[in-house]
Amino acid sequence: MTLGSDVSRLTTTPAGAAAQGLSIVVPLYNEAAGLVVLHERLTGLARTLKARYGLVCEVVYVDDGSADNTLAIARTLAADALDIQVVSLSRNFGKEAALMAGLDHARRGAVLFMDGDGQHPPSLVEKLVSHWIDDGYDVVYTAKAHRDNETFLRRQAVHGFYALVNWGARQKIPEDAGDFRLLSPRAANALRQLPERNRFFKGLSNWIGFRQVRVDYEPAPRAHGVTTFSPSRLIGLSIEGLTSFSVAPLRFASMLGVLLAFTAFIFGLTILWEVLTTGKQVPGYPSLMIGLMTIGGVQLIMIGIVGEYIGKILSELKARPIYFVAEHSEKRADGGTAARSPERTAAE
Repeated sequence: MTLGSDVSRLTTTPAGAAAQGLSIVVPLYNEAAGLVVLHERLTGLARTLKARYGLVCEVVYVDDGSADNTLAIARTLAADALDIQVVSLSRNFGKEAALMAGLDHARRGAVLFMDGDGQHPPSLVEKLVSHWIDDGYDVVYTAKAHRDNETFLRRQAVHGFYALVNWGARQKIPEDAGDFRLLSPRAANALRQLPERNRFFKGLSNWIGFRQVRVDYEPAPRAHGVTTFSPSRLIGLSIEGLTSFSVAPLRFASMLGVLLAFTAFIFGLTILWEVLTTGKQVPGYPSLMIGLMTIGGVQLIMIGIVGEYIGKILSELKARPIYFVAEHSEKRADGGTAARSPERTAAE
């Protein structure tokens, strides 16, 4: 039985890139106010890529259970210069599931992921495509050029997250890298083959390897609305990313346990030494209570960390689909249309 996968046949050449095309995956959640403007910009981008590289493009809009008119607007968008797929999920499954739904439905060779809030500039896509076609890179990812507009506490929290998730990892995740990235046909094919349901796209797209290059950029201000990523949700996503992609928290808990045991051993030796040399005994109640509270608190933290990983194991064992598609429609730039059954169940 072969435990690996050979994707060498999907190696991209400049001559073959145009034939394979590019799928642009855009997850949407309550983006009705700016969707028309975004689509116009993507249409202009498709014309530019077609003129420069002969690259045929499509856009896959994934509506992740929006509560506004996002889906209704997406249905009315014109397939001018690029094909359109509208994939509506049965409820809000989260961004990671929406990205996977877009990847599953992408019909072209290369896949580009970008947000629907307008902060990922379509004008930068041409540079990403150039790195793929002209320079031969398989993964072209973007990262924030700086975080000067963020608070000191948030900058330190982000730095601490990447330090922890990369601690002891063989394949490290670049700091400040985002979901705005392009995958070549073989990189996209490799990512599709990863079976886990608790997905962390930043980590997985880096883990697959191949030639990768970083492109720094400054995110544009939101064209409309406010971000849905509150501090509590960001903390939750950080925990999700850590426990889905790294065993660093378990290693940290083990090292903390060893440190506490060593400290307790040294403390016991000092008490024994004092009794033997002076005959005085240390009063027991305060030191006993502090020790019990410290050890008890650390044990609860360790149980919580282990519980997070057990929850991930349970989720994988249940093997539930990570999303369901309630509606899927297609429009082709050549005037053709197609529609999928609303009851169509997504691939796992």
